[in-house]
Amino acid sequence: MSKVKKVVLAYSGGLDTSVIIKWLIENYRCEVIAFVADLGQGKELRNLRKKARDTGASKVYIDDLKGEFVRDFIFPMLRAGAVYEGGYLLGTSIGRPLIAKRQVEIAKRERADAVCHGATGKGNDQVRVELTYYALNPHIKVIAPWREWSMRSREDLIAYARGHGIPVTATREKPYSTDRNLLHISFEGGILEDPWMEPPEDMFTMTQQPEKAPDRPTYVEIDIKDGNPIAVDGRRLSPTKLLERLNRLGGKNGIGRVDIVENRFVGMKSRGVYETPGGTILHEARRAVESITMDREVMHLRDSLMQRYAELVYYGYWYSPEREALQKLIDETAIGVTGTARLKLYKGKCQIVGRRSKKSLYHPDYATFEEDTVFDQKDAEGFIRLNALRLKLKSMIKSK
Repeated sequence: MSKVKKVVLAYSGGLDTSVIIKWLIENYRCEVIAFVADLGQGKELRNLRKKARDTGASKVYIDDLKGEFVRDFIFPMLRAGAVYEGGYLLGTSIGRPLIAKRQVEIAKRERADAVCHGATGKGNDQVRVELTYYALNPHIKVIAPWREWSMRSREDLIAYARGHGIPVTATREKPYSTDRNLLHISFEGGILEDPWMEPPEDMFTMTQQPEKAPDRPTYVEIDIKDGNPIAVDGRRLSPTKLLERLNRLGGKNGIGRVDIVENRFVGMKSRGVYETPGGTILHEARRAVESITMDREVMHLRDSLMQRYAELVYYGYWYSPEREALQKLIDETAIGVTGTARLKLYKGKCQIVGRRSKKSLYHPDYATFEEDTVFDQKDAEGFIRLNALRLKLKSMIKSK
């Protein structure tokens, strides 16, 4: 191991990073600075400062990044309509570049020799954080304990923690791991590794069981300006407060549960269970306002790029030139996406029941099935003949 005097660790207080503090001190004989990014974990942040110090950290940063997270990461991704493999709203993926960015900034301030993370050698997070490290500081030294130490399982870590007097919350009975922020909470590993097994109900934390949600629907109106949500039920809110409000409304009504098997960037499939109540509502609301304000070809072009954008976020290329180039195009398409969506939340279902905008491209005079004076239906004959020409020619050649 190369000589390292000071390391900044991305610390969560969970099993992995709690063990890592002790392991770094033992194996690198270095000073460890613990950095906690507050992205909306809530109660999970309690006593982390004391716990990190008790475990051996020389200094602890707990930085409130919620506003930056929603404004500069979640909302740009929302404008892109990014969904990975049809179901995952990228809650963990979008948090990693911000955590790594701030970690690099602290390392520079503290004149640290290295940065360290607790991601495993099988997962996506190691790629996401390290791509960000190198994009922002190409000469930085990275320590990834899961690729160095002899421990190979969560049970090995639990045994190490108990042997070193480190309090942990993971147990052999409930060994799945979680990651929570303002956008979602994820569950993976342990008892969830069997893709046939239904997740236990007591696992969920952000959402009510749909069957037990209120028997009367909740209606909510969301105002959007140039692709960004700005108000709920007519009340303007900061990005953070707005997402918190929708998380409560969605959670109460059982909105946003997803159980998928996804393709990790490193090549294997993994099962993830997610709760994304507010994010689910925002995706539906944005799409509703787009449907009446965005030009057809612009929408189709943006949609054709959505999967590529989602892959870049999922893989960890937030600071890549291609993501930044896509963002410029996407932000241009969002100009004019302004209006209000009305949604009905009921027992796990989020349904659009209304949309309106002063910039609407929807005109009843043209769309009506009743008599009108603005559309000559005879024009459709020539339109169809022109579009059918290539099909007719192909059929004629085939028949010969």
